[in-house]
Amino acid sequence: MTATADHAEAQRSLAMKLGITAGQVVQELGYDDDVDHDLRAGVSAVAGSELVDEDFDDVVDVVLLWWRDDDGDLVDALVDAIAILADQGVVWLLTPKLSRAGHVEASDISDAAPTAGLQSTSTVSASRDWQGTRLVAPRAFRR
Repeated sequence: MTATADHAEAQRSLAMKLGITAGQVVQELGYDDDVDHDLRAGVSAVAGSELVDEDFDDVVDVVLLWWRDDDGDLVDALVDAIAILADQGVVWLLTPKLSRAGHVEASDISDAAPTAGLQSTSTVSASRDWQGTRLVAPRAFRR
């Protein structure tokens, strides 16, 4: 395997940690210069299409929400994130890891998620600098 092929496989592996599958529509919110570009590329490669942005107005399967401590109100951002989310959709809240600039406390996430109508199901190391918290609508509220 070449270095390029190894790198592409590593990118796809990052996306698979998030449960991304072929054919899913993935919306990205909170993009800035500090996002993990390998993770983004892996998600696009596995899904088979480019990530859509906040202007997309059809239903999405997954939302990648890059969030930093100083980005504003997390509840508002989560409510916006689920606006066009499919019934069985997932929000991946991507936050900087502990000791990284913009780190978000786990307690802030656990407070904000239920207020926005979501529950946390798992947390993964999404990349070197970012952790991902998987948020879904509670079963009782799924259509």
